[in-house]
Amino acid sequence: MTQPLRPERVTQNRVVQRLAAPGSDGGLGYRVLGDWHQREKNRGIETALLRDNLTARGYTPAQIGAALQKLETAADSTGITLYAANLRTYQLLRYGVPVQTGAGQAHETVHLVDWANPEANDFALAEEVTLKGGYQRRPDIVLYLNGLAIAVVELKRSSVELADGVRQLITNQEEIFNKSFFSTVQLVLAGSDSQGLRYGTTGTPEQFFVEWKDEDPKAADGSPGVLLDRPLVQLCNKARLLDLIRNFIIFDAGQKKVPRQHQFFGVKAAQERMARREGGVIWHTQGSGKSILMVLIAKWLLEHDPDARILVITDRDELDKQIEGVMRNAGVIGTDSASPRITSRAEFAQKLAAATPRLLCALIHKFEPDLTGAAPKVQGRFYVFVDECHRTQGGDMNKQMKRWLEGAVFIGFTGTPLLRRDKQMTRDVFGTYIHTYKFHQAVADKVVLDLKYEARDVPQQLLTPEKIDAWFEQKTKNLNRYQKSVLRGRWATLEKLMSAGERKQRIIANIIEDFSLKPRLDNHRGTAILVAASIYDACHYFRLFQNTSFGPYCGVITSYEPNHNAISREPPNSDERYKFDTYTLHVLKDGQTTKQYEDETKRRFKDEPANLKLLGRHPLS
Repeated sequence: MTQPLRPERVTQNRVVQRLAAPGSDGGLGYRVLGDWHQREKNRGIETALLRDNLTARGYTPAQIGAALQKLETAADSTGITLYAANLRTYQLLRYGVPVQTGAGQAHETVHLVDWANPEANDFALAEEVTLKGGYQRRPDIVLYLNGLAIAVVELKRSSVELADGVRQLITNQEEIFNKSFFSTVQLVLAGSDSQGLRYGTTGTPEQFFVEWKDEDPKAADGSPGVLLDRPLVQLCNKARLLDLIRNFIIFDAGQKKVPRQHQFFGVKAAQERMARREGGVIWHTQGSGKSILMVLIAKWLLEHDPDARILVITDRDELDKQIEGVMRNAGVIGTDSASPRITSRAEFAQKLAAATPRLLCALIHKFEPDLTGAAPKVQGRFYVFVDECHRTQGGDMNKQMKRWLEGAVFIGFTGTPLLRRDKQMTRDVFGTYIHTYKFHQAVADKVVLDLKYEARDVPQQLLTPEKIDAWFEQKTKNLNRYQKSVLRGRWATLEKLMSAGERKQRIIANIIEDFSLKPRLDNHRGTAILVAASIYDACHYFRLFQNTSFGPYCGVITSYEPNHNAISREPPNSDERYKFDTYTLHVLKDGQTTKQYEDETKRRFKDEPANLKLLGRHPLS
C-alpha cells in the first residue's frame, strides 16, 4: 500500500511545481534538474551547466576554459573565511571574468550572467541536493543560475518552528558541514505554510533573517500555501532575482547584507523618481536602516548615470563620519580613495568645480550664506541626499544650497515623526513622499521594538514626611501589607530622593516606582529609555541613579568622547569636566573605549532586559 506523503514533502512538491510552471500559469519557468540526493559531487559550480550557457551566448571554448579556471580559484574557500570566498566569487559574478586566451592577446570579459536579458540565462532547480565534504547535509531545494548555486531553500512542516530551518541554513555554512558549497550562494531562504518565508544571505545571523511578505495580499486566492508560495514566487521572479543580486548585495566590513523588503521597494521607488529628474522624501522610521538605503541608491546612481555626482548633507559631525564609513565599507568609496568629507568652505567650492570625486559628504553649515561671493562652478549632475531633512529644510542655508546647486535633484531622508508645520515645510522644500515605512509597520515586521509613551506629571512639591507618606499610600493602595513592606525596603532611598528638592531626583523616584509597580516593567522583560535634554543631563542622571539600588541596571549612551586634551584648561567644576569625570570614573572600565561600552550596553539592553532596564541618552546620540 502506498504510504501517504509527509507534510513537508507535500509542501516541497507544490513549491517545485510553482517554480517550474510557466508564467502563463502563475509560475516562474525554472528548469527542473531532478532529485540529486544520490548524485555524486554536487557542487556550487556545476561546470557542465555553466559551459552550456556560455556556449549558447557565444563564448569560445578558450574563453570559457579560462573563465572557469578563475572562477574555481575564487570560489575555493580553503584557508579563508566564507565571507572572503563569497566576495571574490561575487565580484566575478557581478562584473564578469577578465580572461586572456593567448600570449599578447587583449583581455576580454566573460560575463557569467546576462544581466540585461534575463531569459538568456539558465534558471534551474534541483531537489534534495546532498552536500558532502564535511558532515553530510541535504537542502530541500537549490536554485541554479547558469550552473551556479545562488539560493538554498529549506522547507518545514507547519508544526515546526521556522527558526529550525533558519538555524539549519546557518550551520550548513560552517567549516565542519558544507562551507565550500556556499561560495556562490546569494540568498538563503526558510519557509513553511504556517509561518511564511524568511530570508537572508551567507553569514546572516539568525536574528536578522526577515520576512518577505505578500506584496498584494488582497489578490491571494486562498489556495494552499498562500503564505509561502506567493512571497517565494515574488522574491524568486527571474528579473527581480537578477536585480537583487546585481544591485542590492552589500559587503560591509565583514558582513554580507541583503535589503529588507521595505528597503528594496524604497530604492525602486527612488530609482523611478530620479529617472524623471524629480526629488522627494523617503520617510522610513528610525532604526529601519536609512544609511543602507543611501548606499544602495548611491551605488545604483553612480553606475547607471555616468555624469552623476552625489552630495550627502548632514547636520552633525558624527553623522557625517558614520555615513562616510558605511559608504566606504560598502565599496561606494574605494579603499584607497581620499575621504569625501568636506573640511572647509574653500575645499567645498573647489571640489564642486572638479569632476572628481563623484561622492561628497558635507555638513549643512558649509552652506552658511555669503551674499558677497558668487556661486561656485559645478561639474556633473548632482543628486543631493539630505539626512534628517526635517532639521535642515528651512532658512538661509537651504536657500544657499539650492543657489549653489541649481538644477540638482534633492532627496530628503527622515524617520522622525513630523509636526504638522514640519510636514508641510518638508513637502514644500523636497517634494512629495517617494516611499514611506511607518513605525507600526516596522514593529509588525520586528525591525524595531514597540514603544509606549505616557505623559507624566512629576510631583514637584513633596517636602514633608506627611506628604511623602500620603503619596506612598496613594501609589500602593492596591497592595497588601507584605507587598508594601517589601516595596518600602526596595525604596530605601525614596524619601531622601523625594525630599531633596530637585526635579531630577523626583523623576528618578518616579522611574523606580514604575519599575516596581507597572506590570510591563516589573517582569524583568520591560525596558525604558530616559531622554535627557543634553549630554550633561544624561551624565547627571546616570550618576544620580548610581546612588540608588537601581544603579547597576542603568546605562548611558551619548555622542560624547572623553578627551583629556579638551578639558586640560577647563575649571574643575565645569560642565565639560563633569562629563569627562562621569565617563572616565563612572562609566568606562579600565581600557574600555566608548564604542566597546556602547556596543555592549546596547546588546544587554536588547538581549538581557533583566540586567539592563534603563538606558539614558540625549536626543542627538
